[in-house]
Amino acid sequence: MYQHKDVNSNLISLPVGKAVCIGRNYLDHIDEMKSAVPSSPLLFLKPKAALCDMSEPLVVPSDKGECHNELEVSVLLQSPLTCANESAVKQAIWGIGLGLDLTLRDVQKELKQQGQPWERAKAFDNSCPLSGFVPVSEFNDLQDIHFSLTINQQLRQRGHTAMMLHQIIPMIAHMSHSFTLDAGDVVLTGTPKGVGPLVAGDSVNAQLGDVLSVSTQVVKV
Repeated sequence: MYQHKDVNSNLISLPVGKAVCIGRNYLDHIDEMKSAVPSSPLLFLKPKAALCDMSEPLVVPSDKGECHNELEVSVLLQSPLTCANESAVKQAIWGIGLGLDLTLRDVQKELKQQGQPWERAKAFDNSCPLSGFVPVSEFNDLQDIHFSLTINQQLRQRGHTAMMLHQIIPMIAHMSHSFTLDAGDVVLTGTPKGVGPLVAGDSVNAQLGDVLSVSTQVVKV
């Protein structure tokens, strides 16, 4: 069963909640998907059952078409937020890590064509692998974080939080005006370009600056 951990694999004494996500937060990803820039932040949720440990094998369904990687900076909250201001958001953050928003792309395409919600493509079990978290005090500027994803030693994604359309602190404040964020919730902050299919046997490495590195492998069920 998943539990939040720090980068040294020590348990963090917070409950495991939901993941709150933003779509289309990097212009280069919007362009690669031939999507439109949303007029307001595009929010969606992943349930508790979606959260899993990124260092364990990445389990992707074998009967639902392509499953794509979407590497994102993740934010672990240590206190609840409802209609919060930016000062309250800063106080509520425990730490920063990485998350994969695993996406069943063929399923998502079909849902979009039918005008239906995306949950079946985004919120399935184990669709939110998370790294350990680094205390937020270790970061001077949340809008100056570099991260990357390699597949089989080939660079697939490279991101920099400075390129976000919606910055982390005001974005979380905005989320809290739509629904309460609880202690133990994780916020996924959007993915840059470079999404693509994961294949059984792929070797995966996710890197957060020089403070965090996670290696794993893809398996299918």
